[in-house]
Amino acid sequence: MKRTSKKAAAPTEKRPPRPTGRGWLGRGRGSSAYVQAPDEWRGTTVQTCGLWPFSIGSGTPMVGVPLGRHITSGATLCCDPISWFQRAKLINNPSLFWLGKPGLGKSTGVIRMATGLAGYGVMPLVLGDLKPDYVPMVEAMGGQVITLGNGRGFLNVLDPGEATAAADRLRSAGFEKEADQVVADAHGRRHAMVSALLTILRAAPPTDREETILDRALKVLDERHEGIPVLGDLLRVVQEGPAELRAVALDRGDDRRYQDITENLEASLIGLTSGGRLGETFARQTTNPMRRDAPVVYDVSAIQDSQMDLQAAALLACWSAGFGTVNVANALADAGLEPRRHYFVILDELWRALRAGRGMVDRVDALTRLNRQRGVGTAMVSHTMSDLLALPTEEDRMKAKGFVERSGMVICGGLPSAEMPQLTSAVPFSRAEQDLLIGWQDPPAWDPAVGQEAEPPGRGKFLVKVGGRPGIPIAIQLTEAERAITDTNRLWNERSRVGRVDRHEVAS
Repeated sequence: MKRTSKKAAAPTEKRPPRPTGRGWLGRGRGSSAYVQAPDEWRGTTVQTCGLWPFSIGSGTPMVGVPLGRHITSGATLCCDPISWFQRAKLINNPSLFWLGKPGLGKSTGVIRMATGLAGYGVMPLVLGDLKPDYVPMVEAMGGQVITLGNGRGFLNVLDPGEATAAADRLRSAGFEKEADQVVADAHGRRHAMVSALLTILRAAPPTDREETILDRALKVLDERHEGIPVLGDLLRVVQEGPAELRAVALDRGDDRRYQDITENLEASLIGLTSGGRLGETFARQTTNPMRRDAPVVYDVSAIQDSQMDLQAAALLACWSAGFGTVNVANALADAGLEPRRHYFVILDELWRALRAGRGMVDRVDALTRLNRQRGVGTAMVSHTMSDLLALPTEEDRMKAKGFVERSGMVICGGLPSAEMPQLTSAVPFSRAEQDLLIGWQDPPAWDPAVGQEAEPPGRGKFLVKVGGRPGIPIAIQLTEAERAITDTNRLWNERSRVGRVDRHEVAS
């Protein structure tokens, strides 16, 4: 008879119970129904200097768009300039400046903010997309894509947009003063835009007398012209020389003197209307007027990088049209004729416009300084502080540096060590924070397992700074839905094929 032996089962290892936040649960174990608050002490920086940096940081804010996770603690950081200004009261104005080397995810981070704010009812306005990075996002939202440049679309800088219809609507509702303000704003915006185009064309701003002549010519044009004028109509008014223009030109009743005074202005306007260096992009009627009730992106990616003057002019024209539409929406909302709308304005590739010529910094400064009063949040994006400081005059460099200093929050990606003195002169960064940013700009390593480069160490990693507070290092991880609209290398996803092309296929 065969005997079978049973092995004794190994005794299960019992883990000791873990206490809860209120102590050991169970009868006689000392659980507490009331947990007292820990003691707190307050001291000066001199008294507590030995405790800095703190071993345990404070929790990240949970107000706004979920932007990313804290690199150290893994906590979610909710962050956007509008929520931190409007609800959390963490910043003094709803503006953001985003810095970082190319290819590390600046545009992707801004896209996440824009899509999250759209969920809160804030409409994104991308006033000039040069790559294009934001077109797929706006298309996915069902917004408006306006294409400009190289025969693909035109933007009439003399078009008042929705200002004329809004002024008529305000007057019919009894708001005469508000209607006059809308008309005056449209006039000032058109005047500033024509002056900006002349500045880019000449690489120098127009003279005071030319500015006055342009102002009076626009008023004459509004009084006498039927429909929406274009730059060619403005040129004809200057050439005809009505009495109103002669009075401000101080020609003393001499036709030859008037022609000498307006000769340079006339030559510049001819260059803007006859397809010169800036083409005819701004000399024809607007092909796709901007809406104020939907997300909008101006796609200017058709303009080549070699056409830097045209790029800068297109960006300024888009910014002018966008802020003009915002002013109209605010005027109608103030009068109770439309619901209040908040906008998130994205100004990408800021450095291109700043380098277009003298006086451009002043025009950008005027557009962006009043964002709090206009009810908009702004995100300005550039690569490095050197982009802002590589301007010809010290005055322009200081004004450009002020864009960063005035921003409610500054978000930085990987930056070279040479940038640190310039960056810390505008925003205080600790030595550890500087080392973090420098490490993020290192090139990617070669991955032998897959035979290609690994992810760059700083891709998707950013440091959020608000004033002198310690920065919050985060990592942005994309969802599948976001990957579909943030792929900036989409043209490289399909392999190139070499072979003969059938002529019949080309013809068809």
